[in-house]
Amino acid sequence: MDIYTGPVGQANVTQQIHDYSPPIAANGLFWTIPIDPDNLEVNLDSARASFHIADLAIPDFHDLANNLTNGHGLSNPPIPPIAPVPATVSFDVEWSGEISRAKVVNEMQNFSGDFIETGSTIKWSSEQNGFFFDSEDPNPARNIGAIIGREGNGVFFGKEADDE
Repeated sequence: MDIYTGPVGQANVTQQIHDYSPPIAANGLFWTIPIDPDNLEVNLDSARASFHIADLAIPDFHDLANNLTNGHGLSNPPIPPIAPVPATVSFDVEWSGEISRAKVVNEMQNFSGDFIETGSTIKWSSEQNGFFFDSEDPNPARNIGAIIGREGNGVFFGKEADDE
């Protein structure tokens, strides 16, 4: 999750003041960490899902440039090096209200999926030494777009949900 100064929807890398992301793993995998399956509920038949995380320890890299360079900043555009600091984040994300469904199959790329466009909301907060952020209450009318679904790729391409 990121926080910027300036108008909403006009994010500029030089206006970013917080970047909460898992560190990049030694194997290059980034922005991904395992979570307890109990934090996620999905019912594709009813086009509903929810994701809840409380007090997840995660670093604040300050901005995308310092996130991707592990705190070394950039020379152009000039973004000073800033070391990550310990923080925690909490999320409540809800998806519901089927808008449309789509099935995608790309055999050349070994990819298939069943996807559902829905409404969604998020409420989130962050906390670290000297700073606390709490998002405004969720407002479904401000949803730009959301999709939930099931996909299969690589070795999982062509397998049914029950086969996994």
